[in-house]
Amino acid sequence: MSRSRVPTTSNNFVTEWSRIGLRVSNIDLWDARMPDPHFVSSEPLRIVVQGASGSGKSSLATALAASLGVPQLELDSIYHQPGWSSLDVVEFRRLVSLFADEPAWVVDGNYSQVRDLLWSRANIIAFIDLPRRVVIARLVKRTLRRMLRRENLWNGNRESLRNLVSTDPVRNIILWSWLTHAKYHEVVPNEAKRHASHARVLTLQTASEVEAFLRTVRSFD
Repeated sequence: MSRSRVPTTSNNFVTEWSRIGLRVSNIDLWDARMPDPHFVSSEPLRIVVQGASGSGKSSLATALAASLGVPQLELDSIYHQPGWSSLDVVEFRRLVSLFADEPAWVVDGNYSQVRDLLWSRANIIAFIDLPRRVVIARLVKRTLRRMLRRENLWNGNRESLRNLVSTDPVRNIILWSWLTHAKYHEVVPNEAKRHASHARVLTLQTASEVEAFLRTVRSFD
């Protein structure tokens, strides 16, 4: 089996992300071709995973990155600063742009502030569009688990009862997911098709479709 090597993770990338406390392995990245004709790529894959909060974006992105052997970026991990403060948009865009310049990667997150940077470089944009009842049930379970276990999320932030019972959707992730779920069914995927016509835009509407997509990526040779 022959595979053509592509550049390793750049020193500038490793240095910059190490500066802000994130570790990136200087691993070899490989060009890959998906066996399904709908997923043929002649260049290293750059995959964006989007969907409502609680849909499973990070879980899928982590599995994809592990299968491909490429870096993964969870946008929440840099946007949410200590005390749930937001990273300055200019700095947010700078860091995401730095990551997007890498030859291959997987990114998960929905931030419109950096959508242009990611969509312009991605060759696969996958939307997880599970039924709202499924997403909310998962999200409630996850939020309660994180809160009860006092899990450290990003930069020392934790889920809190105060946020969980808040009527402000910016603070209450369950309310936020409920209110924004619909736009990941058609609105945002349609925007991706218009503004990233070079990329393959996928809508995964069931857990089985998510698993099938992951299996396809894992079957690369």
